[in-house]
Amino acid sequence: MTQFGYALSSEEHRPSDMVLYAQRAEEVGFDFAMISDHYHPWISEQGQSPFVWSVIGGIAQATETIKLGTGVTCPILRIHPAIIAQAAATAAAMMPGRFFLGVGTGENLNEHVLGDRWPPFDIRLEMLAEAVDIIRVLWTGENISCWGTYYDVEDAQIFTLPDKPPQIMMAASGPQSVRAAGQIADGLISLAPKAEIIQQFRDAGGDDKPRYGQLTVCWAESEAEARQIVHKIWPNSGLTGELSQELRTVAHFEQAAKLVDEATAVKNIVCGPDPQKHIEGIQEFIDAGYDHVYIHQIGRDQMGFFRFYAQEVLPAVR
Repeated sequence: MTQFGYALSSEEHRPSDMVLYAQRAEEVGFDFAMISDHYHPWISEQGQSPFVWSVIGGIAQATETIKLGTGVTCPILRIHPAIIAQAAATAAAMMPGRFFLGVGTGENLNEHVLGDRWPPFDIRLEMLAEAVDIIRVLWTGENISCWGTYYDVEDAQIFTLPDKPPQIMMAASGPQSVRAAGQIADGLISLAPKAEIIQQFRDAGGDDKPRYGQLTVCWAESEAEARQIVHKIWPNSGLTGELSQELRTVAHFEQAAKLVDEATAVKNIVCGPDPQKHIEGIQEFIDAGYDHVYIHQIGRDQMGFFRFYAQEVLPAVR
């Protein structure tokens, strides 16, 4: 049975608000939530970027049943995988059976902040595979020392562990990363409702593993208002190719976003108050083979979105 989730956008919302939104998502019947892990927003208009692990602690205390995953954490540069292993283990201990770790190869925007070189994608994928290995070994609770190609760990031992290690989901879109996700991760996270992505994942070893797809929407009182909100707050949706991984600063994204008109910004985003459009957007992911679909609502009116989905969308898709 398909599960439905809600995206907590760290780029748009203050930390206490996200705790409140996680509570509300649980109340209206979402099965899980995903919380983004950024050092910067994409553009200044989005306005926020709290430290995700602090927010997760708040959500752990404010909710009871909803599952939560990072969507996604990059454990290769800004934070060493040994530290991510400890952070995720603590989160999982605070949310028994309700936390999972989403990982990915990251964006230069967030990972350059310590002055490290931003590697090419092939290298980042190798780094991620090594990082996941380190995280899994540390979750055994053993005292670990290892000297790898990219990371060293010396006499490290995690004492606070959950009863069962959390699952690791991996964000992927291209064939190379999707294959890697099938091999090293417990599940897939992706943004496109394409059956070929799911088939590649299954062929690489992900046949029985969960598959998470993100649908981006903007509910508002009118479609015109929703389109304006997207163009103002989330114009980065119109940037294609590898720009989102390679652009280095918020200023660079803002310069690129000036080239994005409204029609381009909303091309792949469901806009407005017509429930059928939202239902059809969700169904595209289900038809492509995703068994988890989570919704990112762009804009400030999250409570209006919750009312709309509770009344008009979730009952229909369930």
